[in-house]
Amino acid sequence: MTTMNTVDWARQAARSRWNRVGFLASVVLFLTLVSIPIVTPYLWLLAISFTHRDGGSEYQVLWRLLTIAALAYALLLAIAWRARTEQHARRLRWLVGLAALLVGGLWVAPELTFHNYRFLWNPDVQATGVQSGTLPSVWTALGNSLLFATGHTVLVTVLAVPAAYALSRLGFRRREGVLKALLLLHAFPVMALTVAIFIQLYWMGLLNSLWGVMLVMCALELPFAIFVMKNFFDGVSWDIEMSAITDGASRFQAFRLVVLPQVTGGIIAIATFAFLRGWEEYIFVRTLLIDSSRMTMSLYLFWASQDSMGADSGLIAAVGVVYILPVLALYLLTQQYLTQMSVGGIKG
Repeated sequence: MTTMNTVDWARQAARSRWNRVGFLASVVLFLTLVSIPIVTPYLWLLAISFTHRDGGSEYQVLWRLLTIAALAYALLLAIAWRARTEQHARRLRWLVGLAALLVGGLWVAPELTFHNYRFLWNPDVQATGVQSGTLPSVWTALGNSLLFATGHTVLVTVLAVPAAYALSRLGFRRREGVLKALLLLHAFPVMALTVAIFIQLYWMGLLNSLWGVMLVMCALELPFAIFVMKNFFDGVSWDIEMSAITDGASRFQAFRLVVLPQVTGGIIAIATFAFLRGWEEYIFVRTLLIDSSRMTMSLYLFWASQDSMGADSGLIAAVGVVYILPVLALYLLTQQYLTQMSVGGIKG
């Protein structure tokens, strides 16, 4: 009887293990299938930007990149499944990455060229094949985009943090009405305001100015940032702040020295989203900026694609890669804080 029970428990344990393995495998398979159509366009963009426009080499490079990526991905899954310790897995992942770079260098490098990136050192549009005049230097556009996105980030963060703290901590009248109004502003279709914003900036003397567009974008982004930060402030225990006030700190000191360090992740999250929103903005910079010297990277990408004789796909792809790189670097540096947004929402 004891043997029978032991065999039954062993079968149930084995069945549970296989069920867990099957569930994890199905999740990984689903995420992989969903990721393929997302990752492939970026690899294609990269392949086109580094190949000649001969109609064939970009496809060869794309398939080689996909093959290397697929093999590296399969090896990483095997490492995650079979590695004995985390340190061992980390070493194996580094080896896989180095092997992928080595194989890519030997298999893909002979097909690559930097000709499409000539706009980095030659701002003459005629030399790039675009026949609509001469664009400003790409470094000017990058500088304008950096100034615009950074200023937008500072404004949104400085205004959203105290506003969210007040909505979270202060029990003033009509607070619920303010929250509903912010929600309405966030849901309002901003394209309907384009003409009104244009006229308002004209009368304010801020038309054709990065600062004018910056103020517009700040006003549109604030409701979202305030809601996100409010959730983070709601997750901070009131007892911590009260203890600081009881010990003699002023309300501002408690806010600055006690509460703010608890919501650093939220501040970094809204700052990151504000920077990305400013970096990718096209509609308002296209409408409100007239002078080409104030051109941002989104406008640079648009004008680089204008050619009456046919767009240079390699040039457009290269500009797109340069446009994406700062955003990708920023996301890799702040991804751990962006994932904490869900935690802040749950606590709130």
